[in-house]
Amino acid sequence: MEVLNNSPSCRNLITILSIDGGGIRGIIPGVILTFLESELQKLDGEEARIADYFDVIAGTSTGGLVTAMLTAPNEKNRPLFAAKDIKDFYLTRCPNIFPQSSHPLLGQAENLINFLSGHKYDGKYLHELLREKLGNTKLHQTLTNVVIPVFDIKTNQPVFFSTYEVKRNPSLDALLSDICIGTSAAPTYLPPHYFTTKNTTNSGTEEIREFNLIDGGVAANNPTLLAMEEAKKEMTGVGEGSPSCHYMTRFLVISLGTGSNRSTEDKHNAKEAAKWNLFGWLRRIVEVFTQASADMVDYHISVVLKMLQSEDNYLRIQDDTLSGVLGSIDIATKKNLDDLVEVGEKLLKKPVSKVNMETGLIEPCGQGSNEDALKRFAKILSDEKRRRSLNSSHPQTASLNNVNNN
Repeated sequence: MEVLNNSPSCRNLITILSIDGGGIRGIIPGVILTFLESELQKLDGEEARIADYFDVIAGTSTGGLVTAMLTAPNEKNRPLFAAKDIKDFYLTRCPNIFPQSSHPLLGQAENLINFLSGHKYDGKYLHELLREKLGNTKLHQTLTNVVIPVFDIKTNQPVFFSTYEVKRNPSLDALLSDICIGTSAAPTYLPPHYFTTKNTTNSGTEEIREFNLIDGGVAANNPTLLAMEEAKKEMTGVGEGSPSCHYMTRFLVISLGTGSNRSTEDKHNAKEAAKWNLFGWLRRIVEVFTQASADMVDYHISVVLKMLQSEDNYLRIQDDTLSGVLGSIDIATKKNLDDLVEVGEKLLKKPVSKVNMETGLIEPCGQGSNEDALKRFAKILSDEKRRRSLNSSHPQTASLNNVNNN
């Protein structure tokens, strides 16, 4: 199966897939991606995979895990996971990543003790699982470009593990397992992750770089804009004097949320919030920051593409009706996981929607269902891949990035 030729000279569109953070709610984009990949397979055969069609796949936290699953190579240099495998991965692995107590009161006491000691879960199972599945695969070996944000608490700066940037900065060429552990280390839930990378500089000296990482959602819970910027930087200077904004009109973007909680019964007013203690705020603050970050990215992209009259090139799929345990990132009971699968399946049938920044609600925009939109995008992606394949026979279309043609 030939993957997408990413040579700038044969691109008509810059294709981007972005996946939000959200813990166990990563199962929702897993359901969406299963549908998209099945549509691509109808067009191009059973061996078609998501990574074959996107110039960049970006993911934060749980979205970073999905990104690695879709782009890490197996022994045949094909994606380690098909999209349909993601749902089963979450259903079978999340109960061990986020173990639940069988006794509610005892479980609450254990959670409080763990919380006071620093984090709710020790992360050992997740760490071992990622090292087992991803092995020694490094960032530069992914089957298409990836962008995975993290936050370094020692430097107090975000770090973007980007296959574009790793060509200029080899110190970023970390193991995918370490990157995924780092981007998933949600504050109060999982411990920060420390590791180092080694590389030889042009002068022949060995350079060691250390990372002290927590959840990428602190930097960019919705990494769509980050992926677009990384791709644009790669494009800068390509072509005959085209301004950088020209490339914005050529983006095709699918951005997948993991659900949010905007239900009326779960909203609070200022008088209620004024009575919250430290624990009350800590229970809500991670969700507040990550959701606000994701919504602002969605808003900025919508504004820019509307200005450039390219709104049809952007598809954001998000459910804003989650409430109760459905909105949690770690309640990994069988019932809740099954319910999240149902959320994803129902979301496919819902109308394409956009965030109304005045009300904070996601509202239909008259473009059919999400299924309809994904079918349309699948056809565009297939046509783009086919067109690039035809152009790749030209001697000037040698790939400029790390994508391998098989």
